[in-house]
Amino acid sequence: MDLERRIVKAGRWPMTAWRCVPRGGDRGTPVVCVHGAGVSSRELRPLVAALGAHVPAWTVDLPGFGRSAKPPRPLDLASLGDALVSWLEAEDLPPACLVGCSFGCQLAVDVAVRHPERVHSLVLVGPTVDPQARSWPRMIGQWLRNSVRESPRMAPLNVADYWDAGMRRVVATFEVAMRDRPEDKLPRVAVPTLVVRGEHDRMVSQAWAEQVTRLVPRAKLVIVPDLPHMIPFRDPQALAPIVTELATSP
Repeated sequence: MDLERRIVKAGRWPMTAWRCVPRGGDRGTPVVCVHGAGVSSRELRPLVAALGAHVPAWTVDLPGFGRSAKPPRPLDLASLGDALVSWLEAEDLPPACLVGCSFGCQLAVDVAVRHPERVHSLVLVGPTVDPQARSWPRMIGQWLRNSVRESPRMAPLNVADYWDAGMRRVVATFEVAMRDRPEDKLPRVAVPTLVVRGEHDRMVSQAWAEQVTRLVPRAKLVIVPDLPHMIPFRDPQALAPIVTELATSP
C-alpha cells in the first residue's frame, strides 16, 4: 500500500511522518512505529505498509533524524520522548499502540511511563539495552554477530540515515541508549504489552527478553522463528498480525 507523507510542527520542530490507513478510514487505535538509535523511519515503512491494510499506521522521524528538523544539539531520551508526545498531539491522535524497535522500545517505555494518557498499548520489538551490554565493546560485538542475518537491503538505508543525522548525533544517541535504565521503568508500564524477539536476534538475548516480560505487569513474550533483530524490515508480514491483534483489542 502507498504511504502518505505528512509534516507537522510538533513543539519546537517540524517532524516528518508517513502513514497508511485502511480503505475504511482511520478510525480505531492508531499504531505508531518508533525507530531505533541513529536511524530513521526508513526501516519501519515496510511494516507501516503491511499494517495499513488493517489499522491506521504511522511512523515518524524523531528530531535530528531522517526528514525531520535537526536541533542544534542531540536530544536526550526524555526530550525525544517529549517530541514524540508533541507529535501525537499535533496529529490529534487518540491513545496509540506504540511499536518500538530496538532503542525505540526505550522511547516507547519512557512515553508510556511519563505520558500514560497517550498510550493504548506497547509492542517492544527487540528491546534494548540489556544491562549486561552497557558498553561500546559489547554493543558492537552484538551488532556484528547480528548483522550477518539481517537483510543486505538494509545496509544502504543505515548509511543514508547516518549521513542524514551526522555521526556526532548518531554516537550521542547510542550513548543516551546506554545510559538509560529501562529495567527501572518497566514495572511502571500500566498498558498491555507484547515483547517480541526474533529467534536469531543477537542484539537481544532470550534471557533479557524474558526479564523484560517479567518486569512489565501485563506483558507477553512472542518469539518470531528464524528472524534476527530487525523483524519490521526483514519480515513485516510476520509482525503485522501480532501488532494488529493487540491494537484492535479492547
